[in-house]
Amino acid sequence: MANAIKKSGDGLALQITRPARTATLVAEDNDNTTTRLARTRIHAFDGLLVAIDVDRVPDGAEAELVATAAADTNTAYRAVTAAIQIAGNGYQLQLPNTVDAGLHEGDTPTVTTAPGVLIIAHNETDTETNSVRVGKDLATIRREQHTESSR
Repeated sequence: MANAIKKSGDGLALQITRPARTATLVAEDNDNTTTRLARTRIHAFDGLLVAIDVDRVPDGAEAELVATAAADTNTAYRAVTAAIQIAGNGYQLQLPNTVDAGLHEGDTPTVTTAPGVLIIAHNETDTETNSVRVGKDLATIRREQHTESSR
């Protein structure tokens, strides 16, 4: 079952332990001790949050993802920096601009990963723009960017 957006401190957060590991937003040593927590910038669009590792995703790649999301959703809201935190036996991501994207406490969004990126999409069924599809498209673009930069 997907994790639900929850209250955390003065705002909202999402438990992202597995996705954070998959997207390499966190690093752990052989003893499972955390050795790195990514600094992220979260961009908000209707039904969509795109969290980007600012130290590992080049500015041009980030700009391409943001432009694509804005074009596909016909929206763009504020971008904020946010912290990944150790929470319980895993990690959570603070989501200060969740409400901008139309997500709320208790929602269980789809989380799609790509190298250095988490895409958090509202699971709405009756909208003009399918956020989950847009999220998957953004992940594909990021994987292609990463492959090209690795050559």
